[in-house]
Amino acid sequence: MAENKKKVSEMEAALEETFIQKNFKKIAACVVVILVAILAAIGAKYYFEAQNKKAAEALYPCEQLFMQGEFEKALNGDGQEILGLVEVAKKYSCTKSGNLAKLYAGLAYYNTDKAEEAEKYLADFDGKDDELLSPAAIGALGNVYAKQGKNDKAVETLKKAAKKADNSLLSPVFLVQAGEILESEGKSEEALKLYEEVKAHYRGSMQGQEIEKYIQRAKAAK
Repeated sequence: MAENKKKVSEMEAALEETFIQKNFKKIAACVVVILVAILAAIGAKYYFEAQNKKAAEALYPCEQLFMQGEFEKALNGDGQEILGLVEVAKKYSCTKSGNLAKLYAGLAYYNTDKAEEAEKYLADFDGKDDELLSPAAIGALGNVYAKQGKNDKAVETLKKAAKKADNSLLSPVFLVQAGEILESEGKSEEALKLYEEVKAHYRGSMQGQEIEKYIQRAKAAK
């Protein structure tokens, strides 16, 4: 019995050795693929860290110009050291700062009355569900639609921004803006619903403290 077991073990070992020999290239190839994937992931990590650092450095002076109201220069740079938001967004599109440059660019274009360009950059910005940036960008896009006369789209986008924000800082702002657009189109009943939503849920906000006059105006126009 012991001898039989020994023979079986020897046969299994021989079979295993034969399998490895026959499939050595495939096994080696799989190992190489796995190693390459790991190294690529590590390399990509360091590459993107380096890119993020460069992007952040490139974005900083553009942010400063934006805050100072120098929107054209913020967008296009100075032709020397400052790249400009458009170039930062393009050159570092896969980084956080490159993505943020799109938001700044959209707002800068909005402030220079270039609605089509503003729409392009704001729509391309990925808020990644950031609690403030994401709804703020959507709300800004709603204002761009309003500036273009796309009122239905503007109202829906502003309502979406208000719902996504779900806070007393942004939601009442967008709801009132949507309500005013509706009023301008003679849709006082729809506007009233939005104003009453502000009164019910955001009474403590700046808009909430003045919402009664909006409600009375909408009721009077019914």
